[in-house]
Parts: sequence; C-alpha cells; structure tokens
Amino acid sequence: MSDYFAHPTATIDEGAVIGARTKVWHYSHVSTGATIGEGCSLGQNVFVAPNVQIGNGVKIQNNVSVYEGVILEDYVFCGPSMVFTNVRTPRSEFPRNTSADYTPTRVKRGASIGANATIVTGVTLHEGAFVAAGAVVTRDVPAYTIVAGVPARPVGYMSASGDRLEFTDSDTVTDSSGHIYQKVSDTEIRRLK
Repeated sequence: MSDYFAHPTATIDEGAVIGARTKVWHYSHVSTGATIGEGCSLGQNVFVAPNVQIGNGVKIQNNVSVYEGVILEDYVFCGPSMVFTNVRTPRSEFPRNTSADYTPTRVKRGASIGANATIVTGVTLHEGAFVAAGAVVTRDVPAYTIVAGVPARPVGYMSASGDRLEFTDSDTVTDSSGHIYQKVSDTEIRRLK
C-alpha cells in the first residue's frame, strides 16, 4: 500500500517516486524518474515528465504539464492551465528530445504562477515571486516581485504570505504574519525575519 493517493484514472509509471500524503487526481500522468515530494496536490489532467523534480507542499492545478528540465521547489503554486516550455527553438522536423536539449527552469520556494501564464524555458522565478494570470515570463523574476503582462514586467511586491508590500517612506515593511521585508533596490527584496 502506498502513502499517497492516486485516482483510479491516474497513470503512475514504474520508477516514479511520490511522497506521503500527495494526491494525484483524475487522468493525471506521472512519468518514470519523476520525483514528487510530500503533501502535494496534482489536479486533473496534470502531466509530470521524466526526471522532473517537485518539492514538498506543491499545488499544481488542472491541465498543467511539467516538462523535463523544470524544477519546482517547496510550496510552489501552479494555477490552472499555466504553461511551462522546455526548448528554446522547437522544430517538428528536427526534434530536440534529449535531456541535453532542455534548458532548465527553476521555480523557487513559495513562488506562485497564475492561471494561463506561460513560463518560457530557462528562467528562474525566485523565492516568493508572483506571476499574474495570463502573463508571459521571458526572464528571471526577482524574489517577492509581482509580474504581469506580455511580456511580464514588475508591477509591485508581495510577501510570502500573500500581502502586497508597499514601500513608501521606509525601506522595510512588516506583513500581516510579522515577517519583515527590506527593499534593497527595485530588483532586490529581502526577507529579514
């Protein structure tokens, strides 16, 4: 008996590693070599490619494909129908389908990606980054930064607990959870406590 739940319609390939208390819902597919941490939720019709690494407490909503080369650290949120890419120059006639062809994409701890957003391969979403619904991310997103639009551009800052951070007369702000954030520059926010 496994320590995770998989709906009867889900496909779990031999060699996939899935942590305790993780739930894999209707018509989802976890491939050989994929590693999924504890306490995760994979919604309906989620595909996890071979060799993908997913941390603990990750929530992946319906209709998301996590392709080879993507790394999701702990407590990442992937909204419904958001898209990861993993090849910069795809061609049908000349397929790029080996691990060496995939450009790594890293989503760091606590980052959130809104519904229908696209994350172009090779970028890093730093800790606590927040990607608005429908945004197209073509470059790295700094920690605790909100990005929106096509292409995505910074529009503000957000704490790990989801509070909007407003730096007005001070370079530090305390969120509703008591965490303190420091604005070092327009592209660098640090969590101090």
